[in-house]
Amino acid sequence: MAKDINIGDEVAITATVRKRVTEDRVAVLIPSYHQPYSIVDTTPNISSGQKIELLGEVVRVDEDTVTVGGKDLGITVKRSAVRLVTSHVAPKRTKASG
Repeated sequence: MAKDINIGDEVAITATVRKRVTEDRVAVLIPSYHQPYSIVDTTPNISSGQKIELLGEVVRVDEDTVTVGGKDLGITVKRSAVRLVTSHVAPKRTKASG
């Protein structure tokens, strides 16, 4: 799904809500991430099975995995689990006159 993912790109991961853990945290299932995970979510009408998107920035890219960091993230998932939102464009260098 996501072949041209590079460091600095903004990506989205579609997670599935499992249950509300506390009044401000929700347990979610993240594709290809086989660990329990919870995020901060104070939405009052969230239900089990609902899909939500988690946004983050790519901090590492390997052959078939991507590490995503951000406010709610710090996980490594397969490339197929992420969707590119915004490509990072490096700033252009200008020649210094002098």
